[in-house]
Order: sequence, then C-alpha cells, then structure tokens
Amino acid sequence: MMANKWITFDCFGTLVDWRTGFATILRPLAGERTDALITAYHELERQLEQERPHRLYRDVLETGLARAAARIGLRLTGAQAEALSAGWDRQPVFADVEPALSNLRAAGWKLAVLTNCDVDLFDLTQGSFQQPFDLVVTAEQVKDYKPSLAHFLYFWRASGVKRRDWVHVACSWYHDIQPSREMDVRRIWVDRDRTGDDPTAATLRLEDVRALPEAVESVTTAKP
Repeated sequence: MMANKWITFDCFGTLVDWRTGFATILRPLAGERTDALITAYHELERQLEQERPHRLYRDVLETGLARAAARIGLRLTGAQAEALSAGWDRQPVFADVEPALSNLRAAGWKLAVLTNCDVDLFDLTQGSFQQPFDLVVTAEQVKDYKPSLAHFLYFWRASGVKRRDWVHVACSWYHDIQPSREMDVRRIWVDRDRTGDDPTAATLRLEDVRALPEAVESVTTAKP
C-alpha cells in the first residue's frame, strides 16, 4: 500500500510559466505596452481576490484586465477583456517540471495542486501535464484565495496527511510560503523570480525545480 505522503504545489509561476503565457496572449492587444499591462493586472488581481463576496477567478481575470488596461490608457472591448480566460491553455509548463514530477512519483509521493483558479480553467491546465495530479484544490472550491489558509486546510482534511508527510512547493512567497509556514508545513520556495524576499521563511530555497527530488528528500528529515 502506498504511503500517504504528499507534495502540494502552487501551479502558476511554479509549474506553469504564466508570465510567458500572459505575454503571448496579450501582446496582440497591447503591443509595446504588454509588460505595463501585465504589471498593472498583477497589482489589481490581489485587490480583486480580497473583495467580498467571492469572485470566480474568471471574473478576476476579466475585470482585472479591463481595469489594468484603463489604468495604462489602453482601450479594450468586452471580448478583448476576456483574452486571458479565452487563451488560458496557452500557458506553457516550465521545461524542468515534468522530469521532477516523474522522479517524485517514482519515489512514492502523491502530488496535489493548491491553486487560485477555477475548476474549469484548471481542467484546461491539467491537459498540459503528462499525468493528472492526485488531488486539486481550487479557489472556486474553497471560496477564497491564497494567502488565506483555506486551500491548505481543505487539502489537509481531504488527504488525511500528517504534517510530517507533507511538503509544499511554490514560487510565490506571498501566496504560499507565508501561509504554509503558518500551517507548520515543510516548504520549498522555488524562487524563479529572484524576488529578494526573506529566504528564512522557507525550509529550503531553490531557483528552479531541477533538484527538487533531492531537496524534498533533504527537507523531510528537517524540522518544519
């Protein structure tokens, strides 16, 4: 019987290259202002995710893009404001991800995703991976967005995992490393963006996932 040991992942930014995907989707609309549009959207996304009542992520994408465009003086039609959700499956998986996932599965780990995304959008993303994840927890299911603990608590109950058998892996210090520290879970920070945030908040810091299987083996013998 397979041991009940789990690795949870943030998806976008950790496993999937959302920055490249967003740029590919938005460049036909924004041209030279694509980077400015993405920056404005990223700032507005956090605000929209904190509003109540809970917004579906598709609504966050469309409202956020429309407001970001207005902020930088770019006119978008209603259909153009749906560009991110319409092109969601165009976001590529990072090249270093599949070998790492394969090695982790071979070592007996179950793999889950905790994502600030809707069920239908993640279904599109799931198709970009070679194998489905064992468990997926979405913002739509928990009616909240990370850095809230809702995803983590839902996963903990659904999986029945013990903290000593759980490692969380993520790129976002704000959305994932901080809350997983609150949960007292071992956490590997994949600092792809070189943000300069406090590395001591994580059990271990990596710059990509090429050495993730070895890192997981290392941290599972360390105190969270």
